[in-house]
Amino acid sequence: MSESPLKVWLDRDGSLLRLRLARPKANIVDAAMIAALDRALAEHRDVKELRAVLLDHEGSHFSFGASVAEHLPESCAMMLKGLHALVRNMINFPLPLLVSIKGQCLGGGLEVAAAGNLLFAAPDTKLGQPEIKLAVFAPAASCLLPERIGQAKAEDLLFSGRSMDAEEALATNLIDCLADDPERAALEYFDSQLAGSSASSLRFAVLAARAEYRQRVMAKLERVEKLYLDELMATHDAVEGLTAFLEKRPARWTHN
Repeated sequence: MSESPLKVWLDRDGSLLRLRLARPKANIVDAAMIAALDRALAEHRDVKELRAVLLDHEGSHFSFGASVAEHLPESCAMMLKGLHALVRNMINFPLPLLVSIKGQCLGGGLEVAAAGNLLFAAPDTKLGQPEIKLAVFAPAASCLLPERIGQAKAEDLLFSGRSMDAEEALATNLIDCLADDPERAALEYFDSQLAGSSASSLRFAVLAARAEYRQRVMAKLERVEKLYLDELMATHDAVEGLTAFLEKRPARWTHN
């Protein structure tokens, strides 16, 4: 597919970078989507007048997650390293990242969203990490979710694979604002809280606020990526779970 999976433009007289996932309904976070997001962030990172980024999506759903096919052994290393590079670039981005979410926000989609600063979600939003149901785990979410919602709630999502509805997500701080129109709410937040600020001072504020958080996530992400690639993917069940999903059949676990 030659058309870009991401729409990119500048809004608010060049002070707000708009990124829109543009492959509905699934908005799969595959290699092409990851590369497009990385490229857009890199190209605008040093724009002097920029004060924030707003990431949203076309269609009824933010994202169904990463490409399951890209999780198979022959491609998972490249896929995972690419996704984790994007997460690192997002948490290192020097300005606030606002995220607007409707519908399903799952797997790699939630990992991308959780790397943002402020999450705005609609009442129909469902957020979850279903990877365990395929006998794998979510490395980036294992690092990001404990930071956002605490260890116990993060473990609940990561071990069960269940989804939170928007009200529970708000109560646990997985999202920051619940609104019927989350894009509009995010824009209103930008206009009222960020647009009048010094762009250069905002960069220092983001650097200061995220200093220790960034160090913790970076260190843990390296460790869990190695655990995933070197140990998890050497097991029968991890490959079986992914293969069974793609073949639309029940998985046959050997528990090793």
